[in-house]
Amino acid sequence: MTSAAPGVPPAVSAEPRIPRLTGLPGESPLAVVRRLASRIVTLCWVELRKIRHDRTELYTRAIQPALWLLIFGETFTRIHAIPTPDGISYLAYLAPGILAQSALFIAIFYGIQIIWERDAGVLTKLMVTPTPRAALITGKAFAAGVRSIVQGVVVVVLSAILGVALTHNPLKLLAAAAVVVLGSAFFSCLSMSIAGLALSRDRLMGIGQAITMPLFFSSNALYPERLMPGWLQAISKVNPLSYEVDALRGLLIGTPAHLGLDAAVLVGATIAGVTASALLLPRLAR
Repeated sequence: MTSAAPGVPPAVSAEPRIPRLTGLPGESPLAVVRRLASRIVTLCWVELRKIRHDRTELYTRAIQPALWLLIFGETFTRIHAIPTPDGISYLAYLAPGILAQSALFIAIFYGIQIIWERDAGVLTKLMVTPTPRAALITGKAFAAGVRSIVQGVVVVVLSAILGVALTHNPLKLLAAAAVVVLGSAFFSCLSMSIAGLALSRDRLMGIGQAITMPLFFSSNALYPERLMPGWLQAISKVNPLSYEVDALRGLLIGTPAHLGLDAAVLVGATIAGVTASALLLPRLAR
């Protein structure tokens, strides 16, 4: 029989402990799902409470979509430079694209917050809790989505003031809100994945600024996909923002849309984003 020498701590595995997704002994799978959902909602609520303490970001970020609608939208509506479906003004065609754009601009820099939490020691405390990493990421991702809903309300109200005839069907409005949440969740996961690779706020800011406008201009937010050159159409088809805009146009202004495909792409992209972010989270926390 052997024993450890006095004063010598027991050996500890160098591998980080990964919280398991399984439940407690005797716990049913449904109970496990409920417990994880409860943790995700709690984390989401914690993130949203931060808005109450500093609403400046919401106000300042409302300026850019307002300028796009008031200047770009009104001007191109008058000159008829971009063809739109029959009976739909360019301003109405643009509004769902600007809604998706405003959500993108909020979500794509969400990784800065998780880097700040690492620097403040908050992320380390979260990592030692029994909450799975995927639940941590999902809570933050959907918090970004709900933030985008607040921003989307501003765009919808401004569009109505400018005379854009959006749907009044509550089910379609709820579906549009779900689309915005899914799109924002994916792009916030993309940002947190980049944070796991960049490891610093300055690098993340640079990468975020480098990819934001290409994502926007390579989508169908400003113009129909059929007007793009072939190489840009190919990029648009793999850009999740294009599917978000397509779904929003179909729900809000009634243009032909592929809602089933749009939803499938956004859900699949969000799941992939959560998985990638969860895998990179320990690297960021070190």
